[in-house]
Amino acid sequence: MTGTLICWDGRRVVLPDLTSWRMEYACGIPCDSFYLECLWEPGEAGALAEAVRFAAEEDGERVFTGVVDEVCCGWDEDGARLSVSGRSMAALLLDNEALGCDYQTATLADILRDHVTPYGIQVGRTDRLPAVPDFSVAMGSSEWQALYHFCRYYGGVTPRFDRQGRLQVCAWQDGARRVLDEDAAVLELAWKEKRYGVLSEVLVRDKTRDQVQRVVHSGFARRGGQCRRVLTMPGRSSYQAMRYSGEYQLQRAAEGWHSVELMLPGTFRAWPGELVEVNWKRDVCRGLWRVTESVCGMDARGAYTRLTLADAAAVV
Repeated sequence: MTGTLICWDGRRVVLPDLTSWRMEYACGIPCDSFYLECLWEPGEAGALAEAVRFAAEEDGERVFTGVVDEVCCGWDEDGARLSVSGRSMAALLLDNEALGCDYQTATLADILRDHVTPYGIQVGRTDRLPAVPDFSVAMGSSEWQALYHFCRYYGGVTPRFDRQGRLQVCAWQDGARRVLDEDAAVLELAWKEKRYGVLSEVLVRDKTRDQVQRVVHSGFARRGGQCRRVLTMPGRSSYQAMRYSGEYQLQRAAEGWHSVELMLPGTFRAWPGELVEVNWKRDVCRGLWRVTESVCGMDARGAYTRLTLADAAAVV
């Protein structure tokens, strides 16, 4: 693993060999993060104060690009050490408040122009999302909220940042599956069924039309689930109803209904969004899953990857 700090004026500081590190990746919900430690000479701390970006590579492949949040230098009887922590490029959108505004008709290009590219963020692949009449950005919203509301509620796509620091606004691309069979070296495994917080039905009230729409999660309700939410659609815009729709609420709640947590030796064994097929003889966790979280690191115990998997069909 090679870590590099990039200063505000373009200077690059290559870090010495890392003694421990951890990188956490999620499935589009901010924010990916990193933490690392290495040996350091106390007299070289001046350049660290200028660092604003971080990049990491493993075997020539970029595995993280992000924002430096904290740099800490110190020493004790074991010598001088440096620790650096930060988040992905999504941090720039989370930390900046949007200027509240109303669009007569908003397109993805409008949202990117006003809420993303001013922060120097590069945009990668984008799907064609529908234009949204009467789209509003509320006062007090972050730039991330403005982007997320437009893409997720109206386009059905969760925006996310890749390992090169580029914004991706597109559906997951299902390529080759990672297969766990009888020979897989699984160090730890836990299968969970979480009923708390999973919704069995949603009632959506349209006060303008004096109507109530009932949406049911048939699978959970059939298994005895009883958890209802009542949502009221704003009367100002019918398009705004997508944000409050029962289908969206049910889907978000169902993402964590069934999950698998496992630990594998080695780093970067799978990335968020990738499909994992569990195909072993034991009748536990078999089937197709999608990675929602991946935590990779190296410490005194060695290199590891900890994965959280969810039902492949439940993750958008």
